[in-house]
Amino acid sequence: MATKTKPAAKRPGADLTKAIKAAADSLFEAGRSGKPVPPVRDMLPEADVSVAYRVQEVNTHRALAAGRRLIGRKIGLTAAAVQKQFGIAEPDFGMLFADMAVPDGEEVARARLIQPKVEAEVAFVLGRDLNLDQPTVADVMRAVDFCVPAIEIVDSRVADWKIKLVDTIADNASSGLFVLGCRPQPLRKLDLRMCGMVMESKGEPICVGAGAACMG
Repeated sequence: MATKTKPAAKRPGADLTKAIKAAADSLFEAGRSGKPVPPVRDMLPEADVSVAYRVQEVNTHRALAAGRRLIGRKIGLTAAAVQKQFGIAEPDFGMLFADMAVPDGEEVARARLIQPKVEAEVAFVLGRDLNLDQPTVADVMRAVDFCVPAIEIVDSRVADWKIKLVDTIADNASSGLFVLGCRPQPLRKLDLRMCGMVMESKGEPICVGAGAACMG
């Protein structure tokens, strides 16, 4: 008498966990080799923000296990126009490691990056931890030791910057390197709305901005 064997049921989440690991591996190898990869969103059966952060977390743990020192967070997608472009209503974030810092005035070796872009930022240096689930503005102000102008060198392990929200979050918010200025200012003396920026290339202004563009 012939019998049929019932196929074993798949463990819930098993396929997603495997896909998250594969996406993280792809981005890690791109960073190691300097060869960008296709968007990872197509590798994920559930391509949403929470899954993208799980991909990022895999490579964060990998970096920490390798001895890299986590020193801060990169906040992205702060401007309303950019949020509208990605169809979201809040910023995203990635991890900043000590070996990503470039001293002010130092040349950056092109080989360290794949397809870099440059952004002017304000960096908030904390003097105390901010381990609160729902920090108030006052909590944040107490925690900030000082502010400095900064240059963020964003980079993407995704080929030709063909990214959507899931790709950039999974790719550590498209982090590359960063430069901190050497003239710290206390937060209480700054009007962040009016903080202005002029970016120059070879002495020629190419971009201007103000803090108000990413507030509200």
